[in-house]
Amino acid sequence: MPVTKKNQLVGLDIGSHSIKLVEIDDSKKGMILKNFGIISLPNDAIVEGNIKEMEIAASAIRTLFKHLNVKNKNVAISISGFSVIVKKITISKRDESELEASIHEEAEQYIPFDISDVNLDYDILASPKKEAGEEEEEEESEAEKEPKFMDVMLVAAKKDIIEDYESLVHLAGLTPLVMDVDAFALQNAFEVSSEDTSGSYAIINVGATELGINAVKDGISMFTRDSSYGGSQITEAIMTKLNLSFEEAEKIKLGGTKIDDRMKGEVEEIFTTMVSGWVQEIKRALDFLSTTYPDETIEKILVSGGAYRIPGFLKYLEMETELPIEELNPFKDLQINEKIFDPRYLSYIAPQAGVAVGLALRSVGDK
Repeated sequence: MPVTKKNQLVGLDIGSHSIKLVEIDDSKKGMILKNFGIISLPNDAIVEGNIKEMEIAASAIRTLFKHLNVKNKNVAISISGFSVIVKKITISKRDESELEASIHEEAEQYIPFDISDVNLDYDILASPKKEAGEEEEEEESEAEKEPKFMDVMLVAAKKDIIEDYESLVHLAGLTPLVMDVDAFALQNAFEVSSEDTSGSYAIINVGATELGINAVKDGISMFTRDSSYGGSQITEAIMTKLNLSFEEAEKIKLGGTKIDDRMKGEVEEIFTTMVSGWVQEIKRALDFLSTTYPDETIEKILVSGGAYRIPGFLKYLEMETELPIEELNPFKDLQINEKIFDPRYLSYIAPQAGVAVGLALRSVGDK
């Protein structure tokens, strides 16, 4: 469906640490950044994707819409974490109606939840390639040469989590029309902002409480994983080690507070320990990918998220993976009115805006 003003959506990224809003006008002259804003949340309002303080989060969303004077009340939101399962499966080839009738039965073996507790969606991908060594018989008929299998992308999300996010959006006075997954929203943002999306790459998103990994080949996700790693780990470690409040620890993590040499050494040790854990988790995911898809080679890593600038992370990641690292800038191909938006601020905040931009690119009627 072509995007028009009537079916445009506001991208609303509801994170554990903050809420980001992006509004894009898709005009004849190209895509224009109309609105961007971010508002912080108390550290216990949303914990690892679970909404603990519904009214506080809804109030933050209302404040964001009011401050930015956003009139469009139709939004696209997303979820991530352990309540969401994304899995590419290969099944025997069948038509759309047969697949729709059998997808729940097929999905049950891959979903670690009761199938009645999840909302299930799927997308048919290209037919899988023949395995190395497979040979076709010369006398094979054309019908027999037709692919016997099909790849399907499964997405299963726990109903109670979806209902909580929908309730939050309704409480804020808005209408949720698209529910996405963080990994796919980020992929969408990258594809729109990049001139070349061919080949194999990994998008790494380091947020407050989650580290998301999405390995993509030629625009199709091969593998996703969400882990409980993120910037809040460092804040909590500083709080415990130095006996500080959340606010004080957060300032130290962000470099906003001067500390003495003893404290500096302890903070650097915390950074080193946490960053090492993040990188090893990414390395394990990439090793699993290379084992599962031995013919595919990740060519580069794109990084995003509010915590990826933690000192030492990028250098260590590049050293351990031996891959080029690029910052994902979702604003890159959007038209920016510099009288409204400070380019320096957008450049700094861009890594945190990927999910919201990807959501703002969705439209009414999308699956």
